Amino acid sequence: MKFLFSAGIVVYFKRKEKIQYLLLKYASGHWGFPKGKIEEDEEKQEAALRELKEEASLLATIHEGFEYSFEYFFQEKDGDLAKKTVYFFVGRTRSKKVRLSDEHIDFEWLEYDQAIEKLTYDNTKKLLEKANKFLIKKGF
Repeated sequence: MKFLFSAGIVVYFKRKEKIQYLLLKYASGHWGFPKGKIEEDEEKQEAALRELKEEASLLATIHEGFEYSFEYFFQEKDGDLAKKTVYFFVGRTRSKKVRLSDEHIDFEWLEYDQAIEKLTYDNTKKLLEKANKFLIKKGF
């Protein structure tokens, strides 16, 4: 079995006390957050910010004090079983101007209630729930 590690970011935009989260639609059809492989000699947070830049052409500032991870298994194209651990952070962007990479087919900026409904997988719904609570608690 292969062990893979990725990092991603729950990125948000805030205006007039309203928080909107960026969701990306992957070519496979599911909705999620920007994420990707952690490169050699790269810190998790660096990877999350790099993936955001590559996938959505956005910059963000990560808030210290929030890290959430989950694991899942999947079968690779060659048939091997892989276990992936994904580390997520939460960060604020100052721009909503998204330019998608070819990995994605759509995006939306949504407030919490709409975003939680749009997300495809339970693990990303739980991630958004925790990130949203963190932001409210910290007053971001």
